Amino acid sequence: MGSKTKKTKAFGKFGAGYGIRVRKNYNKIESIQRKRQVSPFHPRGRVKRIAAGIWKCMKTGKVFAGEAYYLEAK
Repeated sequence: MGSKTKKTKAFGKFGAGYGIRVRKNYNKIESIQRKRQVSPFHPRGRVKRIAAGIWKCMKTGKVFAGEAYYLEAK
């Protein structure tokens, strides 16, 4: 059963029955939002997503609002 989780990645927690397009879109957004991103408050600081639109700088400890999924615009 471990081979199935490699294929579905983060979407594996929902189980079957949603379709490939939904799984791919969800996995793309989930992988971006879980990464630590560059902080606007400190040049070497990293930011972690706490909730949708709420971010925390790990270096300074500041909590601020931003975009829902990722701070850097593509």
